[in-house]
Amino acid sequence: MRITTLLLILICGLLYSCASGEPEEQADTRPNIILILANDMGYSGLGCMGSEIQTPNLDRLAGNGLLMAQFYNTSRCCLTRDYLLTGLYPHQAGTGSMVSGLPEAPAYQGYLKEQCITLGEVPGEAGYTTLLSGK
Repeated sequence: MRITTLLLILICGLLYSCASGEPEEQADTRPNIILILANDMGYSGLGCMGSEIQTPNLDRLAGNGLLMAQFYNTSRCCLTRDYLLTGLYPHQAGTGSMVSGLPEAPAYQGYLKEQCITLGEVPGEAGYTTLLSGK
């Protein structure tokens, strides 16, 4: 009887120790965010937008995500990036002009103002890992 009780306690303890491990990590339900800005690409530059050029990987991303098809940009790509990164007009962000030698003015300093919050910072505060690749 003693051995049976001891064996039963041992088995229960073993089963309990197996079942009470670390709690399983819950799957992250937040969406992945991939933002692509391409220079000199026309409206129909992707296969999914009617291009003759095959772009299967980008087409798959566009098919499973959000495709922005109505947009405005400046003639200089650096100012377009400032729009996109800050949500501000370039002169509000400090990059109203990329030409040097202009009279000193905060709207035309040629780089983002310190108080500008960028698109790379906001997701980071929500726990995302952000990456910039390219120019």
